[in-house]
Amino acid sequence: MPADLAVIGLGPYGLPLAQAAVAAGIPTLGYRTGPEPGSLSPAEVRRMVAAGFRYATSPAELGRVRTAVLCASTPRGADGGLDLTQVETAARTLAGRMRPHTTVILESPVPPGTTEDVLRPLLEEGSGLRAGRDFHLAYSPSRVDPGNRDFTPANTPKVIGGLTPACTESAAAFYARLTDKVVRARGPREAETVQLLETNFRHVNIALVNEMAVLCHDMGVDLWDVIRCAETKPFGYQAFRPGPGVGGHAVPQDLTGHTGRTLRMVELAQQVNSQMPRYVIQRAATLLNEHGKSARGARVLLLGVTYKADLADQQSTPAEEIAVRLMSLGASVSYHDPHIPSWNVLDRPVPRADSLYEAAADADLTILLQQHRTYDLQGLSVKAQLLLDTRGATPTGAAHRL
Repeated sequence: MPADLAVIGLGPYGLPLAQAAVAAGIPTLGYRTGPEPGSLSPAEVRRMVAAGFRYATSPAELGRVRTAVLCASTPRGADGGLDLTQVETAARTLAGRMRPHTTVILESPVPPGTTEDVLRPLLEEGSGLRAGRDFHLAYSPSRVDPGNRDFTPANTPKVIGGLTPACTESAAAFYARLTDKVVRARGPREAETVQLLETNFRHVNIALVNEMAVLCHDMGVDLWDVIRCAETKPFGYQAFRPGPGVGGHAVPQDLTGHTGRTLRMVELAQQVNSQMPRYVIQRAATLLNEHGKSARGARVLLLGVTYKADLADQQSTPAEEIAVRLMSLGASVSYHDPHIPSWNVLDRPVPRADSLYEAAADADLTILLQQHRTYDLQGLSVKAQLLLDTRGATPTGAAHRL
């Protein structure tokens, strides 16, 4: 069966889009742009294939679709900005096969202006076609939240910004097959800036509660009770919670590497959030010391080493830096995670605890880094010699909280 849709880039943005498209009955083709950490389980991918999803075996197949969505990864580059190398490679690959009347949509996180100033010239040069006349071009920020059971592609509004009104409508017609609501931006730059605002909003607010966590601990205030009370306010407040660091694929952007402009609030938020793994180590060392133990030679068990609960994704997980710092202090580190069968840090395997309760009872300190649904935190708090909860997930008084 010929595909209607080609998803180019099968990482954290592309695979969920392909999954939603297949679920909506859209024949979908997937094209890899390189090694990409996915956010779907192998079982979910197998179900997609069974429902009609297939992998492209040749770039030539990209020329047979009506819609192509570029979802290539944009990791942080050496200059601190987003690295657009994979987006550019994907664009060149598509351009050499693209036919007239194709709708091309970019979903990768990019700096404002990328669709018009980077993607458009690559597509036009490689295809000999003109955007807005021979093919449609638009940007739509990815709004993937892996593991979220309440908000799916179907009930999450999709923002569209096209090069021309006709481009916007063509992209909107495609997304209307996947979602209940399409929101039209004035153009691609506005749509790209939506992604910028949404990503930075998350990082800035996490930085605020991370600073509050340090302050409240120093003042002897229960931050988790403060958040519980504050989130009852029905207006002007949205609850965020602190943690051991900020992981995931969404990179905060201050635009320095692309425009020379700095968003000072974002820059400061990055500094605050990047300090959290170090703060966790400080708290861990203090707890051990208070109980007559040194970090050197201490047996430390890390619980949950993924960046998000109930997922196997380890992209930018703070667990890695925490493990490295513990090892540098001379601690003996092991871990438990139901989603991660093996884990290497500094190219060395970290011992995995087979029996969770026995490992917690044996460890001098257990640190909860990720609150997986399978963890019985009440039981763990009873078994563990010392338990540091960085997620505020344990019952009040059952553990030392961040």
